[in-house]
Amino acid sequence: MSAPATGRLGSVKFSRLSKRALILGLTATQLVTIGLGALPLVVALYSGSGTLLAIPVLVLATAAAVVRLGGRHVIDWIPIAASWTWRTTTGQLHYRARLTGRRSRPRPAGTLALPGDTAALRQYTDPVTGAVLVHDSHANTLTAILPVTHPAFVLLDPGEQQRRVTAWGRVLATVSRSGHIAALQVTERTLPGSGASLVDWWKAHGIDDGSFASRTYADLIDRAGPAGEQHATTIALSLDMSAAARSARAAGGGLRGAAAVLRQEVETLTIALRAADLTPGDPYDAGRLAVHLRTAYDPAIGPALERHPTLGRELAAAGPIAVTETWGNLRADAGYHCVLWISQWPQSQTYPGFLAPLLLSSGVQRTVSLTYRPVRADVAVRELRRRRTGHLSDAAQRARMGQTTDATDRAELSDVLQQEADLAAGHSLLTATGLITISAPDLARLAHDVAAVEQAAIQASVETRRLWGQQAQAFARSVLPT
Repeated sequence: MSAPATGRLGSVKFSRLSKRALILGLTATQLVTIGLGALPLVVALYSGSGTLLAIPVLVLATAAAVVRLGGRHVIDWIPIAASWTWRTTTGQLHYRARLTGRRSRPRPAGTLALPGDTAALRQYTDPVTGAVLVHDSHANTLTAILPVTHPAFVLLDPGEQQRRVTAWGRVLATVSRSGHIAALQVTERTLPGSGASLVDWWKAHGIDDGSFASRTYADLIDRAGPAGEQHATTIALSLDMSAAARSARAAGGGLRGAAAVLRQEVETLTIALRAADLTPGDPYDAGRLAVHLRTAYDPAIGPALERHPTLGRELAAAGPIAVTETWGNLRADAGYHCVLWISQWPQSQTYPGFLAPLLLSSGVQRTVSLTYRPVRADVAVRELRRRRTGHLSDAAQRARMGQTTDATDRAELSDVLQQEADLAAGHSLLTATGLITISAPDLARLAHDVAAVEQAAIQASVETRRLWGQQAQAFARSVLPT
């Protein structure tokens, strides 16, 4: 998006979530379900018996394919329910750290002490920078995490906001250009503050001359500090080790070569962030990553770790002691968590600061993570061509049946055509996934805060859905782009 000539802030519009429909608005899963339901009826018609039994099967299959429940079709709930049932019967909903007993064996070197799907993650220390990289052997990715500081976007004038939005677009374009990046995740967290940062600032910049003003200001910091909130923004950059295999072999091969490639990508990202007037810090070392993981599972420990900088820096012990997953939330140590998915972005013209009600709401401990995944140009061309052909064939089929094309279908086709035009103009295609994790000390406070976040999401013109039966997996993705 280019800046307007008047220096005013330009509005933006998001594409609709693709339904991947094949015919008449039905997806492949829906068509297969209806086909399987119709199969007994076809057999019964040819055999001449069992028709009365086959008709209810067809009705149930059709209902499962078209009826929506909780924002999803019934057929889409089946894999979630099956996975939940399997994890329930195999005891995977509960995690307890092994502290004593015969089974309390030391963890393998390089293993992160995390539960569930994240138990497969490994740590690797970059021999050049000392940064700790997270290796996911299943996804074949290597991830570095950088802290980022920035001024308050909503306090800038419209012209400066527009310039920063354009600069952020260049950052995303820079990340997509090499073809080696699997994902870029931007995370903004609020944690309970201890007041230590305010006290340190006052000691460094304040004038303690014994005057009434200085005594009042020091007393205000002493009282308000522990009741405040701490905001932290990080950017996680994940290297696709399969796509970067050739470059990694040239740099020495294995994790060492992949770390060298990721180090170059991080340097490129750092330059792009500084050009966008963002201030990136050094990639996380073992201690800072340990605090990041520890406070993600148990935010209440944050003030204590801030007051005592030497504690909680052991990465091998950064994971939770106990985790219990239920259908609608997750408990880890002393914290309760609930993950919401941003299922739909604003569908009307909006301004870049539309997420302000979510990001600036106070009194709620929450983590907002946006994960951008670059799509290869050839894959994007095929996907857009398939979607365009599907919309056109759907419109032709409806015309033959005497039906009209509604406004939603026309809007989705317009989005596809716009994305094709942007791709032809040399822009990259990225998919964006938004997750909001709400944390609270008890279930009653969690329910209150979830309702507050859902209301803030309405003000931000985004649609959110609770990820029922998927809380552990979603929480892991909100912590790290696994």
